[in-house]
Amino acid sequence: MSADLLVATLVGAALLLSLRIAAAGQPEAPALTVTLAMPAHRDWPETVPASGWLKPWQEAIIASETSGLRIIDVLVEVGSVVKKGQVLARLSQDSVLASLRKQEAAVKTAQATLAKAKANADRARKLRSSGALSDEKIAEYMADEQTAAAGVESEEAALDSEKIKLEQTVITAADDGLVTSRSAELGAVISTGTELFRLVRQQRVEWQAEVSARYLPRISEGLSVTINRANEGPIQGRVRLVGPSVSTNTGRTIVYVALPAELRPRIGLYVTGSIELQTTSALTVPETAIIFRDGINYVFTAGEDRRARRVRVETGRRSKGEVEILSGLDPSSRVVTSGGPFLSDNALVRIVGAE
Repeated sequence: MSADLLVATLVGAALLLSLRIAAAGQPEAPALTVTLAMPAHRDWPETVPASGWLKPWQEAIIASETSGLRIIDVLVEVGSVVKKGQVLARLSQDSVLASLRKQEAAVKTAQATLAKAKANADRARKLRSSGALSDEKIAEYMADEQTAAAGVESEEAALDSEKIKLEQTVITAADDGLVTSRSAELGAVISTGTELFRLVRQQRVEWQAEVSARYLPRISEGLSVTINRANEGPIQGRVRLVGPSVSTNTGRTIVYVALPAELRPRIGLYVTGSIELQTTSALTVPETAIIFRDGINYVFTAGEDRRARRVRVETGRRSKGEVEILSGLDPSSRVVTSGGPFLSDNALVRIVGAE
């Protein structure tokens, strides 16, 4: 090595050493400015997620009780709100009225026959002791009277039947409710049992929520329920009934949720919600404090030395910007709530509000 090269090498080494000595004497600059927060203990309701359809509480099917009659008037449409006993449709009464008049005449005929038989029987009873009539004839008159009396009862029963048929020509609502289906068409000739209308009884709608079977032991009648609706506010309800069976295909069961009577949500919507099981204490941190890296949740904490330390945590429930911490975090620690994604372990930080 030449003398000039040796001198240059020694000068460079001396310069590098002096720079390192100068850097060692300077304080380390903070990596980032952060804000801190203490974990909070909150009373957190435990909830069960659910989803399902809004359906009628009960439906009333209005059907024809007679046959061979024509619909002559339809008085309600789908969406009509009706009262119990309100007329919904009318059937033709011409043939029924004719049968009714015929039966009324048959009753009068039977009553006349009874009067005649009764008079004969009364005479026979008076003459029994005189011997003017044989016992056989007297028995015959008595039997005629009984037959005539039975005939009157039969014809009167048939008359009652015709009156019932007349009443059945007026189709009425079985209960208060909302008309959701109308099969009755003007001029149609109907048969017995033909469905004409369908009602939502008392306009009551319920949520039939599907819930995983593993939650069933903890769900009971009366629990509070929150139902979410798109573009509308949530609905509060209560568990009315827990289904007795579990689907073998999905492993889920139906929980029937009663809604407030004054609410009229649209039937047939598929909505989501949650069932509130119980309220438990939970250690929570702001959602912004959670750092997710490589499939693991972390938070950064900072102490008096202003060093950010990464701590692995297990998280639980999330709600309204808060995350439940199940394990890994000392409740007395202060966690970094902003800037965490840009920190490295043991980095020096500047704390907002600290002197």
